[in-house]
Amino acid sequence: MGLLARIRKEWFIIGIVVAIGCARLEPSVGVKGGPLRPEITVSYIAVSAIFLNSGLSLKTEELASALLHVRLHLFVQSFTLVFFPACIWLLVHILELTSMNQWLLRGLQTVGCMPPPVSSAVILTKAVGGNEAAAIFNSAFGSFLGIVVTPLLLLLFLGSSSAVPFSSIFSQLFMTVVVPLLIGQVLRRWLKEWLERARPPFGAVSSAVLLLIIYSTFCESFSRPDTHIDHLSLLLLCFIVFSVQLSFMLLTFVISTRPASGFSPADTVAIIFCATHKSLTLGIPMLNKVFAGTCLWCLCMCVCMCVCVCVCVCIVRYPHVKDSVCGR
Repeated sequence: MGLLARIRKEWFIIGIVVAIGCARLEPSVGVKGGPLRPEITVSYIAVSAIFLNSGLSLKTEELASALLHVRLHLFVQSFTLVFFPACIWLLVHILELTSMNQWLLRGLQTVGCMPPPVSSAVILTKAVGGNEAAAIFNSAFGSFLGIVVTPLLLLLFLGSSSAVPFSSIFSQLFMTVVVPLLIGQVLRRWLKEWLERARPPFGAVSSAVLLLIIYSTFCESFSRPDTHIDHLSLLLLCFIVFSVQLSFMLLTFVISTRPASGFSPADTVAIIFCATHKSLTLGIPMLNKVFAGTCLWCLCMCVCMCVCVCVCVCIVRYPHVKDSVCGR
């Protein structure tokens, strides 16, 4: 395979590296109030574009069917909001016995308390051919649920609490997730024949939007003066997150592929990506509200989420891995 073909195949992973590099070189471009205006372009336009894409590409009957898949929804939400943070709590207590940066450990616990992702799980589930409708429902429902559950988890595990702006986050999620999805479904009724004939690159568009979200988030972290930590702790964190992410993905795969589970291969894909991911677009604003001024935790969130996305993209890209996940 030639270099150009390899770049075309791995463009998203390369894009993540480029986005982080650009954010490091000139973070002022993507910070709040900067030229990019991420408080508008990312928080509203980018996320809305992802769910508008999903609304246009998803069949209405598939979405309606996903709403009734209660067993899948219970599994995903209980795994990500109960099992996940409890396991991270145990891991953090073990790591506290080492010399690892204590703020990063608290940041790791904070990430474990976050709700499922608003957009990335939908993008990756769609890319690998999973149950996109189930991913959309669990991303939306988990995000709304996280507004209430996440502050309680942070209080339980870290003893930190603050007044989270419930109404503003709720309205933002409604306007950027529910409304674009419904608009996409309405437009699909009028454009169905053209969409089936033209086959627009919905997946590539959503992935490009996700790169914008990653870029703006790293700009926000790198723009603050107290994000400098020792490289050894940062590398150790990446290794820990990679190991935890891979273990949780393997665990959800094993559980969801058991004959008694009742889940289809497409359901398994949605479960793997929704239950083991944590929200970046919702997590960073919530961290800023609950832990104002402690941007090391925001940087930890960025590193964790970036590693998670890379692991998921690798599964999407390699056919033999993809076949083992999508087929029994």
